[in-house]
Amino acid sequence: MANRTNVEEFILLGFPGPWHFRISLAVVFALTYSLTVTGNASIMALVWINSNLHTPMYFFLCNLSFLEIWYTTGVVPKAIGVMLGTSQTISFNVCILQLFFLLSLGSTECFLLSVMAYDRYLAICYPLRYNSLMNSVLSARLALSCWLGGFLAISLLAFLTSRLTFCGPHVINHFLCDIDACLALSCSDTWHVELATFLVSIIVVVASCVVTLVSYIYIISSILRIQS
Repeated sequence: MANRTNVEEFILLGFPGPWHFRISLAVVFALTYSLTVTGNASIMALVWINSNLHTPMYFFLCNLSFLEIWYTTGVVPKAIGVMLGTSQTISFNVCILQLFFLLSLGSTECFLLSVMAYDRYLAICYPLRYNSLMNSVLSARLALSCWLGGFLAISLLAFLTSRLTFCGPHVINHFLCDIDACLALSCSDTWHVELATFLVSIIVVVASCVVTLVSYIYIISSILRIQS
């Protein structure tokens, strides 16, 4: 039975509570999702039509807005279906796919935020050389590296999770598939997945936080040295 699964689908419990409570949550989620998609799409459209905003800072911001649209799309519609009781089941393959995309987009967001901090570091600490240091080619390469790095970092983790054995129970006490729920439901040894999760977290979270922290330390020190 190694590397195989007896569970074809999972049941997502969502939020427990009476019907009116779940209806209220579904409405809140729907409104939040609509505002998120509308707001981020408006940012992208505004940057696109305004040539004065065709700068690296707004280019990274558009990448972040595009990411946020897909991240919320991967969570909210399914969560609303779970709350309403119309879509509480999720197949094993779709569960792994949701886990992969959510973690990949989350990792990409960490990398993008660190790149944006680095961009502000160059703009504030080297204002006269900024246009030559952060040109369109470099900004495009940095953005592409963030997307590739985010998805590649989670690929191995998602693959290892998909190879786990699930014998039951098949109930997830959440409104989405996450790595903790999969590890808790697995009836096989999960040490290699836990190790991979720890290493990926170190690479993605710690590395991006260090870059962001160092960038803002230099930014603050440069601002404090300004006389006026």
